[in-house]
Amino acid sequence: MSIRIRLFASLQEKWHFDQANLEAVEVQTVADVWRRLTGEPMPSNVLVAVNMEYARPETPVRDEDEVAFFPPVTGG
Repeated sequence: MSIRIRLFASLQEKWHFDQANLEAVEVQTVADVWRRLTGEPMPSNVLVAVNMEYARPETPVRDEDEVAFFPPVTGG
């Protein structure tokens, strides 16, 4: 399975990239993608989109999906 990954804002800075392709058979959900990418559990405050639609950590992923991760939004 090939999944395109995109990171935004502070997540780019933390992980030192903005786009990547993940080739993996064992990923089934967004949370699996995060864990495979970072080696860590997905934080509850990270926002995610699959194919440009907001998603949840348990959202399934399929071959050729694009998964985008966003840091928490703040402002005032």
